[in-house]
Amino acid sequence: MDKMKRFIDCSVNTFACNLKCHYCYVAQNYLFTQKVPKFKYSAELVGKALTKKRLGGICMFNICASGETLIPNGVIEYTKAILEQGHYVMIVTNGMLTKRLEEIAQFPEDYHKRLFFKISYHYLELKRLNKFDLFFSNIELIKKMKASFTVEVTPSDELIPYIDEMKDITLKHLGALPHITVARDESKPDYPLLTKLSKEDYIKTWGQFDSMMFNFKISVFGQKRKEYCYAGNWTWTLNLLTGTMKQCYKTNYFANIYKNIENPIKFVNIGYGCKAPHCHNAHAFLCFGAIPELETPFYYELRNRVCADGSEWLQPEMKTFMSCKLKDENEESHPTKDLLYNWAYNIIYRTAWTCRTILKKIDKKYKSNEVHK
Repeated sequence: MDKMKRFIDCSVNTFACNLKCHYCYVAQNYLFTQKVPKFKYSAELVGKALTKKRLGGICMFNICASGETLIPNGVIEYTKAILEQGHYVMIVTNGMLTKRLEEIAQFPEDYHKRLFFKISYHYLELKRLNKFDLFFSNIELIKKMKASFTVEVTPSDELIPYIDEMKDITLKHLGALPHITVARDESKPDYPLLTKLSKEDYIKTWGQFDSMMFNFKISVFGQKRKEYCYAGNWTWTLNLLTGTMKQCYKTNYFANIYKNIENPIKFVNIGYGCKAPHCHNAHAFLCFGAIPELETPFYYELRNRVCADGSEWLQPEMKTFMSCKLKDENEESHPTKDLLYNWAYNIIYRTAWTCRTILKKIDKKYKSNEVHK
């Protein structure tokens, strides 16, 4: 039975998307663009940089773009390269790109067992575009390739009048209700709930889906994490295009793991130094066990559904792998060197930021003087 050594959350720098959801983080920050980034590193090199030997064992990769993940062809190539190393891969997608799914269907059968699609159910966009048949036929394609999947809704106030309608359609096509995530307002520094409802009414409205994913996420939403966290070691983030590794989303320590791939990766626990207002992707990081002292559900419990016909969204291999906790394959320790690394990088970052601020002020003053000459 495969055990999980690390969880690696991979970003893809593209805002290109075939949908325009009003609640999207891209829309919140006015970042819509159809430009597809260049993948300057070959899939072969990426695979060699992410071998089981270099990473210490079998890992779970999550691949997600700011727009639609499957638009760049490079994502397909990189996914295959990672699967070739024996790892497991989750892909966040709106499930609309049939051609890309057909390309993935050509992967070896063993790869499909280690592949999981996190399908965003953008109900209002599907309704506007009349694309329900395409959406559900693509889910059938995923089922036929015997890969795992989940269907999740980003709750928004605009969707509330359509809840009953959405339930009926989902039950008809999938035999189960979708899971519900928690929407955050990324235009504000503390990432509050994206809703005009009170928290109590928000929970009452979206809790009716009986989604363990929603129940867990809302239970820890807004809670500042003060425990010792193994982000940077057991879990970390990776810019899939550049090779930049970071401990987590809010951190100053980083390294490029695509360079000098013959060298071991330096892992540094973030420890007690979390800078985030709250762990907004706690359903993954905390449920896989980045903070082992916390009692959390298993990740599979937040993603699986048992359908009316008795089938499940997760295939047996994926369900078993998602039943792991990272402490099973890692040693709990608080190295002093990690504290020193974090301290040093914080000093470097603050110094660089101060210098940047001073230079900007000097440049602004210089330009102002030039105008008034």
